Amino acid sequence: MEMRKERDTLGEVNVPAAMWWGAQTQRSLENFKIGKEKMPIEVIEAFTILKEAAAKANVRLQNLDKEKGEIIVKVCSEIRKEEQYEHFPLVVWQTGSGTQSNMNMNEVVAHRSNQYFQKENKSTRIHPNDDVNRSQSSNDTFPTAMHIAAFTSIQNKLLPALSRLRKSLVEKKNQFDSIIKIGRTHLQDATPLTLGQEISGWEYMLKKCEDMVKESSEHLRYLAIGGTAVGTGINAHPKFGTYTAEEISEITQHQFYSSENKFHALTSHDEITYVHGALKALAADLMKIANDVRWLASGPRSGIGELTLPANEPGSSIMPGKVNPTQSEALTMVASQIFGNDATIGFAASQGNFELNVFKPVIIYNFLQSVTLLSDAMDSFNEKCVIGIEANESTIKAHVNHSLMLVTALNPYIGYEKAAEIAKKAFKEDLTLKEASVSLGYLTEEEFDKYVKPENMVHPKG
Repeated sequence: MEMRKERDTLGEVNVPAAMWWGAQTQRSLENFKIGKEKMPIEVIEAFTILKEAAAKANVRLQNLDKEKGEIIVKVCSEIRKEEQYEHFPLVVWQTGSGTQSNMNMNEVVAHRSNQYFQKENKSTRIHPNDDVNRSQSSNDTFPTAMHIAAFTSIQNKLLPALSRLRKSLVEKKNQFDSIIKIGRTHLQDATPLTLGQEISGWEYMLKKCEDMVKESSEHLRYLAIGGTAVGTGINAHPKFGTYTAEEISEITQHQFYSSENKFHALTSHDEITYVHGALKALAADLMKIANDVRWLASGPRSGIGELTLPANEPGSSIMPGKVNPTQSEALTMVASQIFGNDATIGFAASQGNFELNVFKPVIIYNFLQSVTLLSDAMDSFNEKCVIGIEANESTIKAHVNHSLMLVTALNPYIGYEKAAEIAKKAFKEDLTLKEASVSLGYLTEEEFDKYVKPENMVHPKG
């Protein structure tokens, strides 16, 4: 492999000639050979947005030569548009402030900028620290990139996927609204409801989760930029943070602000922890929905069997014709991963010592993994399962007619204790509720038929 010499404050380092990074990136590659988890693309993209915005802000403040600012902006935009992410090879497991990833971006932007200057035979040179990182520190740029990446990924990935799944559940709710089925509590038979009502509960879970994700995400709009090393803003113009936030807003078309307290912004990640709590709530509801779907589809002949799911693939390597609720299984595994990510984020966020939290890379890695997994899993569950769900109406009707809990309708007429006696007798002697009622002398057949109507049991009775 052809190599070139790069230099930093520790001396010279050999770097692959085709790559745009410099000495500090190369040192990180050699010093942190830990795992295979790379810094997420979303963070890299957020850094290009930040560096572009910072260059524009510095030019506005007359703190950076206009020619230098323009080339930095050009390169950052190019990296995003061309997806030149092969120049960002670092793993998550690096310094806890994300310094190496910040320098990776600084070095790549500087190297690529200098390539353009050389082609134009210009003597101007971009320095990774003095120019690309001007008015900045890793301690405020990395948390800023974290918030940009977290907010935009929720807006662009998670909320659209959540909306699509909600839409399908609304359609199923309306489709099945007139189908009366038996309810279940404690895994035991309960009073009737409609299948549409049951699904409406699932859909409303997603509505509430959508509201919580949106509300909590508002806190991600506040950025650490302008705080530099410890929150004091040393080496930055007092308006640098505000101007950079304005430029970031312009680039992303999402409103961002420079945090009013940078000491908080550098050492605390309570906002991301809070938002991930909403993601965990979403995962918990998705776990419940997926479990309900696979239980209601269990069988098809020896289980509940009230729903029929799409047959996407053979379910067994030994049992011919078996079909399994694989989309539910995938979604529940994703939910389990989100619960684990939440524990990691919560612990890592608690480790802000003095002026800096040094668990930043693992926090944003787990957060973005949760967003990606939830978004992909909701789309998969929607497209490969929910859209194709059908009601097995004959089975549903049989379960309703066979249920002992229809006896609840008799409470207003004969009282709880007599109704309970009817249910116990019917169960013990394998009778219908009507037969047990007549046998005990509490009701005639005509009275039973008048009072016990499942269709009258699915709404409040005035």
